Amino acid sequence: MVEKLTADTIAAQLADLSDWTLADDGLSISRSFKFDNFIAAFGFMSQAAIVAEKMNHHPEWFNVYNRVDVTLTTHDAGGLSALDMNLAVHLDALAS
Repeated sequence: MVEKLTADTIAAQLADLSDWTLADDGLSISRSFKFDNFIAAFGFMSQAAIVAEKMNHHPEWFNVYNRVDVTLTTHDAGGLSALDMNLAVHLDALAS
């Protein structure tokens, strides 16, 4: 079973993820990625899908043209886990 992170751990890890926002209920983080065009956004999603599959941890996401909105949570943990924070770091790296 995946362990849910404490509020203190979430706050500490979010300090290094400046573009991610904690949901009001504290159960997820989200970020909007913007790209030059649809092809770049879709390329990001394709690369992210490979990383997510290798981690066996899949994002909730929404795409319109050059924007990809991502929400991360761990349903099995009932909130945020280390998987979410690790995936957020990988997504940031892919987008840069």
